[in-house]
Amino acid sequence: MEEKRLSAELRTSDFGTRGSRRLLRSGRIPAVVYGKNAPLHVTVSEREFMYNKHSYGESTLIVLDVKGEGEHEVFVKTYQEDLLRGVVHHIDFFEITRGQAVRTHVKVELVGTPVGVKAGGALDQVVHEVEIECLPKDLPEKFTLDVTKLDMNESLRVSDIVVPESVKILTESDLAVATVKPVKEEAPKAADESAEAAPQTTDQAAAPQAK
Repeated sequence: MEEKRLSAELRTSDFGTRGSRRLLRSGRIPAVVYGKNAPLHVTVSEREFMYNKHSYGESTLIVLDVKGEGEHEVFVKTYQEDLLRGVVHHIDFFEITRGQAVRTHVKVELVGTPVGVKAGGALDQVVHEVEIECLPKDLPEKFTLDVTKLDMNESLRVSDIVVPESVKILTESDLAVATVKPVKEEAPKAADESAEAAPQTTDQAAAPQAK
């Protein structure tokens, strides 16, 4: 289980849309911690969060150090992001309790080159994460699925993912995770394109001569 640290400050005033905009302009992201008790409103440094954003997920345990309030073990449940501007507007954290099972999602990473791809097929990953239940201490960072032996028109399913005994997968076991499909042939050219490419007839080729 991967664990990171993130500093935060309590948000006790300046709520609402305008307040959030002011926080964002000052380099702070508004956030809420859900889970154990009543929701806790905080702010985090935009610079600090964005620097590690790529590594934050529902399987990354974060020690959220709230100034003047204490530490909370959380993971990022969701966040609202403006993809065009690359700005995160709001974050939802979920606080865990040591010794109590949690439900969350873990990424599935494919490894290897399928024999079906070497034969001309294309690998398609249908499922990119699965829902699991386990104790916080057993929370995996990711699952890997070896697709090396996957042949043309074959699939690997959720049930093929190897997990520790301490982890229970809740996603439907028969769901296809990865499959190798034949590459589609290029569609034939449209009829009008063929007509344009056709040679001219004798009448078309014989243009009238100016007198």
